Formats: sequence, C-alpha cells, structure tokens
Amino acid sequence: MIRLWHVAQSRSFRVLWALEEIGVDYELIRCALMDRALRAPEHLARSPAGRVPALEDGTTVLSESGAILTWLAETHAPHLRVAEGAVGRAEFLQALHYAETLGAHLANLTQHHIVLRDDRMRSPTVMRLEAQRLANALWVVGPHWATGSFSVADIALGYSVWLAQRFVTLPEAAAAYLASCQMRPGFLRAQAQDGPPEIYLREFYPPLRE
Repeated sequence: MIRLWHVAQSRSFRVLWALEEIGVDYELIRCALMDRALRAPEHLARSPAGRVPALEDGTTVLSESGAILTWLAETHAPHLRVAEGAVGRAEFLQALHYAETLGAHLANLTQHHIVLRDDRMRSPTVMRLEAQRLANALWVVGPHWATGSFSVADIALGYSVWLAQRFVTLPEAAAAYLASCQMRPGFLRAQAQDGPPEIYLREFYPPLRE
C-alpha cells in the first residue's frame, strides 16, 4: 500500500496528482502546515526536514517530491516518463528540473507574503524582485515543453505554474499550458482530494508598496 503525507496546496499536491494519474490505490494522510506531528520523531524518520510530501511505497520511503515523481513513474507508470536514451529524454529532464527554478521564486514569494505575517518583517524590494524573476522565467513555458505525451515532468511544472498565477500574470503560452493541465481528469481528482486551502487563502498576492 502506498501512503502519502499531505498538506493542501503544498508540493505534496504534485505527488497526489501523480497518484491520481496513475490510478493506484493509496492512503492519504492529511496534515496541517504547522502540525507538530510533522516534527515528531516518527515523521522525521520519513522526512528529515519535517515537511511534506512523505511517501511510503512498501519498504521504500521518500520525501523529495521530484524524487517521488520519478520513482512512481519508474515503478508504477512507465508511460509517465521518458526512458534513458529515448527521443525526448532531454526535454523531459529539462521540464522536470525547470519546475525547481520556478519553485525557488515561489518559495521566496510564499515566505514574504504568507509566512512572514508582520509587514515590518517583509521586504517589498525582495517581493517585487522575486515576482519579476518568476514572470521572466515563465516566458519559456508553453507547448514546446511537451515530449509527445503527458509525463511527471508536466506534473512538476504544471504545479509550479498553477501556483505562479497567485503572484504574477501568466504569459499567454504558460496560461494555455496550465489550462491543458487543469483539464486532465487526474488533476481534477487530485484537486478534489486536496482539502481546504491551507496556505494560499487569496487568489492573488501583489507585492507590497514601499
């Protein structure tokens, strides 16, 4: 049995989406963002950083969402990856890891807009800079990322674009890419399972003014 520790709207959504795309049975263990259980010894054994996702697949335990996506594709859904040496492998790897480039900007924006609740702790300069960097990085996202079929790289990248729209206006190609992801039955099932908003309570977070 696969078990997934999950916080709504967090990176564990990528794994939840992958599990729904694969159609495998799994147990979803819902956690809260500030849940002390995430710092309990038993969870730290699964996730040394005390975060989600954490996934148990038999005797295998993983806690990095990119690694989990790759593992699930390799072991349960080879159709959701591009194998070594196959046409499109480079594009697959580029998209899978480019999601982390977007994720770095998203993490900084989330920290300033949401985690730091006191305006005195926030930096309007950093917020504007990170929003601009995110917007610039999104210009390359579009149909050209496709490798001929949907893969876990699209799950990683699609999730990042899905969050990005809360901080910047998506370029047309990125918006079209996201729309295609959101129409997938696997995405819709994962969204239904995600739970009440835990992190992003507003539709859009503009930078603070000086």
